[in-house]
Amino acid sequence: MTAVSLPALADTRSRTIEFIFQTFNLLPVLSAFENVEYPLLFTGLARTDRRARVWQWLKHVGLEKQARQRPDQLSGGQRQRVAIARAMVTEPNMVLADEPTANLDSDTAGQILDLMSQINREPGTTFLFATHDSRIAERASRQVHLHDGRIANDILITETNRRFANAH
Repeated sequence: MTAVSLPALADTRSRTIEFIFQTFNLLPVLSAFENVEYPLLFTGLARTDRRARVWQWLKHVGLEKQARQRPDQLSGGQRQRVAIARAMVTEPNMVLADEPTANLDSDTAGQILDLMSQINREPGTTFLFATHDSRIAERASRQVHLHDGRIANDILITETNRRFANAH
């Protein structure tokens, strides 16, 4: 087996995996636009291409009018939408989301989950959630339950068992 260097692993991770955090982790001194643009600054993407991609994702999450606002000028749902746009702007294959609805009211949480479901379908990004929120688990196509750091259950959710669970 060939060992892979740490820089090579970091490069692969930076090109294929992004993160969405419970506490948003937006840079408070940057605008929504600048927060979304930030990960692209390390890619070598030309400025015009960078800006076009940022606008694309701000529009996709419905925040083009809030582009100049800083995080403290946004609601919790808007902050999470900026965090989603920031994660998606690099076009990752997978997004790791740590309790992405925990700091949101139930209506906003539902909207955020709808947005993530839409992104999962098109462009086809995989979301891996770490959560205690049953609303997220109910929407998942696969659930892996951990207990004391070990896999306790690994369940592939089919439409048949989803209908059965919702009926009871």
